[in-house]
Amino acid sequence: MRVLGIIPARGGSKGVPDKNIRPLAGKPLLVYTVEQALAARLLTRVVLSTDDPRIAEVGRAAGVEVPFMRPAELATDKAKSLPVVLHALGWVEAQEGQEYDAVMMLQPTTPFRLASDIDKAIELLEETGADSVISVTDVGPFHPARMKYLSGDRLIDPPFCEAYENQPRQELQPMYIRSGDIYLTRREVLLQNSFKGADCRALLIEPERAVNIDSLSDFHYAEFLMLRGQIQGQ
Repeated sequence: MRVLGIIPARGGSKGVPDKNIRPLAGKPLLVYTVEQALAARLLTRVVLSTDDPRIAEVGRAAGVEVPFMRPAELATDKAKSLPVVLHALGWVEAQEGQEYDAVMMLQPTTPFRLASDIDKAIELLEETGADSVISVTDVGPFHPARMKYLSGDRLIDPPFCEAYENQPRQELQPMYIRSGDIYLTRREVLLQNSFKGADCRALLIEPERAVNIDSLSDFHYAEFLMLRGQIQGQ
């Protein structure tokens, strides 16, 4: 399979200024994703999509291609991921004069994915013939069956609540949430404006590696895990 890896990293983050190039344990956040993407065996090509010259410079220094600058209209707070990926795919295919079979979006805000995760996802897509592979992790203690609605300050049980009050988590059917590490989608599905398609397969990511950085506290937690030696292969 010909698989294009796209790393979307816009400038102008408001929650954490310069988030994508902010140092995490001494290395710019973006670089963790770049290094693992370039180390993967099964990605045909990897490109960085950014509107920020500083991010482009950090990316190039880490070894990733930055063959274009992202248009301003695709770099706003409200810009969605799918148009960003489709823009990058269209640009690269026009440059190369040939099509890709699938595209993998690799967000810099999930720095603990490994090259082996990338390769496993591609192998799974190829072996199953699925439309997509998306990484997920166990919801852990935040199981939906334990959640409540609020009516004022009154707790209301949802239809999917526990079978009985304070039911142990071990008795609940395991549930998973997208980890953000990997979105791998066949080209024809993307062109139908979907990352998922009708047949989506799961790539499981261990909870300790499923860190999605969106705030300063997320940065601190990620650094804590690294300093404790709980994150391997980075």
